[in-house]
Amino acid sequence: MIVVFANEMNGDWFPWSGTYYGGSQPANLQKTRWQGPETFKAAYRHVVDRVRSRGATNIKWMFHTNNYSYPLDTWNFAPAYYPGPDYVDWLGLSVYGQQYKEEAWADIPSLVDWPYQEMSGLDPIKPVMIAEWGTGEFPGSGNKAEWIKQGLELFRTKYPRIKGAVYWHERWQNEGGYYSNLRVNSSVESLQAYREGVANPDWLGDLVLRPLHTK
Repeated sequence: MIVVFANEMNGDWFPWSGTYYGGSQPANLQKTRWQGPETFKAAYRHVVDRVRSRGATNIKWMFHTNNYSYPLDTWNFAPAYYPGPDYVDWLGLSVYGQQYKEEAWADIPSLVDWPYQEMSGLDPIKPVMIAEWGTGEFPGSGNKAEWIKQGLELFRTKYPRIKGAVYWHERWQNEGGYYSNLRVNSSVESLQAYREGVANPDWLGDLVLRPLHTK
């Protein structure tokens, strides 16, 4: 199984986020490390060490960040939280498009290009997973079917390190009374785009976890 510990730590919406554990306070005299990320790394390593000490050998660990950091400050960038290659098997990204009607529409390249490069720079061979991705469907906004089609195509062709993608299939009601419908079947067109995209033979029905080897 693939296990994620404390995902999207580079955001400010979860209680384990670095913002709430010292944030940008210096963690060393050189002021090259920060308290929030250092606390997270220590916690991540502690959990992995405890699990491994109990003999669990059927787990692959994923370092799962949000595609862009909030706040967008140097101390809070994803690499500051990286616990090291010995503690990570997969690199994961959350990639969401428009979730609320007041947000702007964003296409896949603008959401993935820079975060993909940032994550790929952490390790030369570890696979990348789009661990969460999705967008809502709002009147007068972008074309969700085309967004899904673009994502499933570009994940295969433009970003060679991406080896998996998990669509976030959810719908919820907001305070204004309207719904954010990220479900893949929010419309006939959206569902059809998803079906056609995953029908490509590059997308397998079952995840195959093989040992990683350098070329």
